[in-house]
Formats: sequence, C-alpha cells, structure tokens
Amino acid sequence: MSESTREKVVLAYSGGLDTSVIVKWLQVEKGMDVIAICGNVGQDEKDLSWIKQKALDMGAIASEAVDMREEYAEAIISKAIWANGKYEGIYPLLSALSRPIISKHLVDIAHQYGAKHVAHGCTGKGNDQVRFDASIHALDPTLNIIAPVREWDLATRDSEMAWAEAHGVPVPTTHKKPYSIDDNLWGRAIECGVLEDTWNEPPSDIWTMTKNPEDCPADPETVIIGFEGGLPVSIDGEKMPLLDCIIKANEIAGRNGFGRIDMIEDRVVGIKSRECYECPAALLLIQAHQSLETLCLDAETLKQKAKLDVEWASTVYRGLWFSQNREAIDAYNAYTQKYVTGEVRIKLCKGGLFVDGLHSDYSLYDYNLATYDEGDSFDHSASKGFITIHGLQSKTWSRVQGPGSGLQGA
Repeated sequence: MSESTREKVVLAYSGGLDTSVIVKWLQVEKGMDVIAICGNVGQDEKDLSWIKQKALDMGAIASEAVDMREEYAEAIISKAIWANGKYEGIYPLLSALSRPIISKHLVDIAHQYGAKHVAHGCTGKGNDQVRFDASIHALDPTLNIIAPVREWDLATRDSEMAWAEAHGVPVPTTHKKPYSIDDNLWGRAIECGVLEDTWNEPPSDIWTMTKNPEDCPADPETVIIGFEGGLPVSIDGEKMPLLDCIIKANEIAGRNGFGRIDMIEDRVVGIKSRECYECPAALLLIQAHQSLETLCLDAETLKQKAKLDVEWASTVYRGLWFSQNREAIDAYNAYTQKYVTGEVRIKLCKGGLFVDGLHSDYSLYDYNLATYDEGDSFDHSASKGFITIHGLQSKTWSRVQGPGSGLQGA
C-alpha cells in the first residue's frame, strides 16, 4: 500500500510495551499511518520527550506529548471536588477522570490530521475501554475505534515480546513489573501481581506518594485549606491555582502517610477487582470540601446533594463524562457551590486526618441558636407544638394498627 493511500490513526500512547507494540502492529497488520499522542496528566514521569521520540523511531508519522495538567485540573478535577467524587464512597476516580480529557485531545488531533480512526491499548476486561470508547464516540460518532489488545492473538507477554523483537519494537530488558500502575495528578492506581489474592497484604513497595504511617512524625501537622466557590484556592494562607493546590496537597498529605486505599471494586464489566489507590491530595481536598459544605449548605440541600454525589461518581466511573446526566448534576452543583467559601483546618498524623476547625462568611451555624449557655435565642416553647405535628402520623398509625406493631417479628 503506497504512503498516499494509507489511512491515518491517532493512538493514545504511553510508551510502554503494549502501546509500543501497537504502534508497529497498526502499521503492519492494518496498513495505517500512526499519529502517537501521549498526554501529560500529571503522572510520575516528568519528561515525556523520550516517549514522543520512541514513537517516531518506530515509524509513527507524527508524535506529540501534550501537557494537559492545567486543563485537567480546571475542567475535570474541579467538578470532582464539587461532587465529592468517590466511586462506591471510597475511590476518588483518578483513572476515570483522566480519560475524558485524553479522549478530547485524541479527537481534536484526529480532526487536525484528518484521521478517521482512533486507537487505544485497553484490554477487553477493564474499565478504560468503556471510558475511551464512550468518550470518543460522544465527541465524534463518526470516528472508528481500534482496540488492538481486544483482537490480536498475542495471548501472553512472552508472545507479545517475541512479536515486538521480530518487528523491531524495543522491549524491556528487565522482568515484568509486578504491578499494573496508572497514575496522574489525582493519584495512583495499583493492581495485579500479589494484589490479586485478596488476603495478601499490599507490599510496602507499591506506595510511592505516601510515607509509611509508622515512619511519620508523632506530632500532627496542621494545614488550613481555603475555598472559594467550592474549590481550594489557598493552603496555609498562600493563594495558588488549583493545579498547584493539588501538587502541594499531595506533598503535605503524603509525608503524613495519608491517602492509601485498599478496596474491592465493582468494575463496569461486572468483575470484582482488588484495587489499591494512593490519593493523598484527592482524599484531603474532598474531605475538606465536604466538611465545609456541612457549614454552608442547609440540611435539605445536603441531603439531596449526597444522592447526586453518588450518582455523579457512578456516571463518571462508567465512562459517561460526556453525558446530559453529568452536566445536569454539575449545573446543580454550580449553584450550591457559590456559597461554599471559607477555611478548613485539618490535622494530619500517622495516616489519620482530623478536621478540627471550620470558618465561613456564609456559615449557617448560628451560635446564639446553638448555644446552651447565656445568649440562647432559640424559642424553646415552640418545640412542643412542633413535636405534636411532627409525630402526628406515627401517633395515628399506632392508634389504628396497635401499640408496638412496628416491633412485631423483630
């Protein structure tokens, strides 16, 4: 096939073995010209230029390393903080959050190069294939998605490495990494290896962002996080952009051993998996934000928002960032967060987090209503009539059904 007639494909490229093999596989098996895109969303790797060059060396017609960190923080993570985004109440959605921003750039670059195809290296049993496919088609339904790992016959790592060597793809000289790791600004996800046995304790070497709690100082570290409109804008009085707040929060929580998760998670495809996460900034900032909400939002709003927070996390986890449902919940949150402004004081010590101070000009806490001391302004005489009406339904039910009927069969 001549160069002039080869179709173009944009590949989400990480520089690892799988996507490196895919660069060559798309050329050899599909006869396509490859444009390799590596997105910097805050992963451990600081310099991505080598990844860009590696793709070019393997025959990619173009390769780009795109810094998405600021956009990721401002457009994606900000909404996660608003929604206290934690899947199954535990996982701060770090991988699920980065996929929409990467997908957006893949689609934009496909349009730029006139490519009709987008490819990724996701397996057929994970969540990411769902997130990439759903996001890409939401942004451009006409693009064809190629997922080589779902269709190639390289069943084992040995066969994959043999194919790579036969086709001039650089292969690692060391043994396979014992874990599968995905990392970005919002944390690290660690799975596979010894972690697949749910009785095995996570080895200490999987943690790189957080200090072992037993090695942390005995004295707590106090941090004050300032919020405006539901988003962190300062740490210990120092104003900074959201991206810098996250970076600094990772450092502070990490050195105090806070931010580790070991959970059994329900994947989109119906599999339970054992996942370890390291999310110091995510857990610190979400906890601080959620605490401030209790001060600034009324009881009914908090109750409704708690339901929507669960729905938001589930929607994003299932790859539906680009959906009416997520945007509608964000619109609700945009209103509530106008009043979530103030400061949260937190103590961190040996893996623990303790909120011990809240302040806001929008506080709904009224000292004179809450106090039992002098200055109490609450009308105690109003309580009797309120309780009579409040309990009227239960009183009527008991009279009709019989006293204590609610305990039958207990």
